Amino acid sequence: MKVTLLYFAAARERAGIPRETLELREGATAADAREAACAAHPGLRAIVDRLRLAVDEEFAGAERKLRDGSEVAFIPPVSGGAGPHRISDGPLSIEAPAAAVTGTDCGAVVTFVGTVRAQNRGRAVVRLEYEAYPEMALRVFARIEEEARARWPGTRLAIHHRIGTLDPGAVSVVIAAASPHRADAFSASRHAIEELKKDAPIWKREHYQDGSEWVGLGS
Repeated sequence: MKVTLLYFAAARERAGIPRETLELREGATAADAREAACAAHPGLRAIVDRLRLAVDEEFAGAERKLRDGSEVAFIPPVSGGAGPHRISDGPLSIEAPAAAVTGTDCGAVVTFVGTVRAQNRGRAVVRLEYEAYPEMALRVFARIEEEARARWPGTRLAIHHRIGTLDPGAVSVVIAAASPHRADAFSASRHAIEELKKDAPIWKREHYQDGSEWVGLGS
């Protein structure tokens, strides 16, 4: 059966290509796809233990069975549009997410704005480069919103994230949380950014005067 492998950020650099299609045996698993990728691209072995696997746009364990036409994505550690959620290669509006969630049923709207720091871990950052697996990232955004609604009834979220090259001071993410009560809006906003940084397949490469590295891998 034919399976498509997708490589992102540091995994793409190690493989030397963004995607490829391989022939695997019937009944093959995500682990088999991972081994085939490492055999074809030995440079992947140095980081493969730190890569998560996603099958057909959902995180999956190595034992996940594949089917003909499956997509297996190699997801490096994440650093940190569907419906109200957006991934954009252009400047973000700070007002748009709030407008997407505001309603007469909500008494509070909290907006979180993330910007590019000029210093990180004692080094001067010249610019940031964001890369994403957009389709899967939007699914993660939607899941985060569902979690927020379950924990804080009546809550709505809008998550907008930049990709591409950003200079220090540029807006990289805007999250708006609306809720009947202000405490819930604050909690939902914090939940959203923490879960986004943990699970969304969005990576950032920091560029310095003397080099660059993918955050989370140091490569």
